[in-house]
Amino acid sequence: MTIANTIRESDLVIGAVLLPGGAKAPKLVKREHLKTMRPGSVFVDVAIDQGGIGETSHPTSHDDPVFIEEGVVHYCVANMPGAYARTSAIALSNATVSYGVQIASQGVVKACEENRAICKGLSIHKKRLTLPVVSETFKMDDEYTETLAALKL
Repeated sequence: MTIANTIRESDLVIGAVLLPGGAKAPKLVKREHLKTMRPGSVFVDVAIDQGGIGETSHPTSHDDPVFIEEGVVHYCVANMPGAYARTSAIALSNATVSYGVQIASQGVVKACEENRAICKGLSIHKKRLTLPVVSETFKMDDEYTETLAALKL
């Protein structure tokens, strides 16, 4: 089953891609794919914060959330969790508090040595970028240092 075949058979398509460091999302949903959907079908582009996965996508807001392109209703609201700020803040806190506690109690270097997730999530240490996708996205390659090397600074 291909993306094109799946879209053709769908009344609702929810597209999402998450790339590290906020890199641009690939355009996986093409205009020609949407043309095969029934009029009034819905496309939700969850990756709009990273440029969107749809060729026809552009950011909208909670105040004006939809537009129609190729007969398909598009919902491309940036920061979708913002519609439920309290609930999303609680969920995010629950998912991340243990990392903060570990960093606070052990320090960033020891926490990174003991917890691969913390090490992989470290973006900046001692004024050095440690996520390659961030340095690539912003063309700051001269500011990048591999994470383990940065921890030894």
